[in-house]
Amino acid sequence: MKRGKPMKNRRLFCLLSVLLAFALAAAACGDDDDDGGAIADCEVNETDGNLNIYNWAEYIDEEQLAAFSDEYDVSVTMDVYDSNEAMQPIVAAGNSGYDLIVPSDYMVAILIAGGTVQPLNKDAIPNIANVSDDFRNLIYDPAGDYSVPYQWGTTGIAVDTAALGADFPRSWGLIFDPAIADEYSGSISLLNDPRETIGAALKYLGYSLNSTDEDALQQATDLVASARGRLAAFNTDSADEFLTTGETVIAHGYSGDMFTQFLETDDPSQYVYFVPDEGGTRWIDNMAIPFDAGSPCTAHTFINWLLTAEQGAALSNWNYYSTPNAAAFGGLDEDLQGFLSTPGVAPVAILEEIQDTGDFEVKFSDAFIEAKG
Repeated sequence: MKRGKPMKNRRLFCLLSVLLAFALAAAACGDDDDDGGAIADCEVNETDGNLNIYNWAEYIDEEQLAAFSDEYDVSVTMDVYDSNEAMQPIVAAGNSGYDLIVPSDYMVAILIAGGTVQPLNKDAIPNIANVSDDFRNLIYDPAGDYSVPYQWGTTGIAVDTAALGADFPRSWGLIFDPAIADEYSGSISLLNDPRETIGAALKYLGYSLNSTDEDALQQATDLVASARGRLAAFNTDSADEFLTTGETVIAHGYSGDMFTQFLETDDPSQYVYFVPDEGGTRWIDNMAIPFDAGSPCTAHTFINWLLTAEQGAALSNWNYYSTPNAAAFGGLDEDLQGFLSTPGVAPVAILEEIQDTGDFEVKFSDAFIEAKG
């Protein structure tokens, strides 16, 4: 995964930061019009200035940005952030200087509610037709009026078959069932992330990872707490490396992280990544334009350019994450196509997206603190 280690804290929810960002957005924007703000008056391939991008670390090749710069005769600069919560208040406060941001699913809804992103001029993005049907009518932006999917992946378990063999249960029980997991005590890691880790326990127990039932949450909290003694660590930044260096043999983690790390070993086939049979997370990162972008037409042109078959494939072939761009599928590297088509890597029917649960978010955070002890 070329997205960089700091981004792996991408789903660390913090209710206080969310509330702060809403306040900042209100202060910066005032009362929005009922239509959610003006749509930029842009033509296809129009540029109106240089492009300033705010993105996850190592999520796009600098050479790809240079290609856009050369083709449209604009300069492109990119700053990076390590979590949605770090990005949000900066953009919401106004005068950030950014023309394009890459928020995750749940954060898109928060940005829309706060007036932080502007509605898209879809006429200036004809290649939006290349977005797969699986990435339309999304709960956080149902009509796709404010965002366009950028990349996506799943959260599940990776294992070292040298330790587990080939015949192991494809279940969260590898971590949470003592009858299975005790054999690997001290060699298991869970993500240091409240929604992902409490969510994994909720899925194992048969609940939605977005459940706001307090009894379900307490059961999940107790389950994570009971697994604590079997863990090498709650770790997000190095979960993939811990697995391939032998520090762990079972690791909770993100699909692209794990796949890229496997490829850096002498025998990638020794490692297996899968979403457990009980289900797991599908996360989607998106392109959106801040409400006060200085070059909104250049941003629209960049979105349209990245949605071509060639550029969509180039993006995934560099960062090794899945593409929502149906036109790009045929251009994906053979290794990446093989990984994405492996049973269990992206089983759509049992995947859920993490949603913003409003005031309940603080209860997830508190539950995680309790579970970690």
